[in-house]
Amino acid sequence: MNKRLLLIEDNEQNRYLVTYLLEARGWKVVHASDGPAGLKLTASTDPAIILLDIQLPGMDGYSVARALRENPALLSVPIIAVTSYAMTGDRDRCIAAGCSGYIEKPLDPDTFCSEVERYLGSAQ
Repeated sequence: MNKRLLLIEDNEQNRYLVTYLLEARGWKVVHASDGPAGLKLTASTDPAIILLDIQLPGMDGYSVARALRENPALLSVPIIAVTSYAMTGDRDRCIAAGCSGYIEKPLDPDTFCSEVERYLGSAQ
């Protein structure tokens, strides 16, 4: 099974935490610190899943999600918004932009990996 994950996140501490947690579960995590870099990496990464921060510099996560969904090779790849946006309507905006799911920050280290993996249809 493909255990490659693309993480598009500008915050270094969040990248470290997500990578630490997921690599402990056997995932290979590839990072991008902004939207354009993440879009470029999709071709060489062949991710099983994409974790996407919404509050990114330059190109926000909504725009990144829409651009990812324009790529036919990524139509079946889950895109999960991992964001501190937790107001009424924020989840719906993520889904409308093309995200498959939504995980709120701050992350819970005890449940984060299971939350991510459930978007693949079964636990890893």
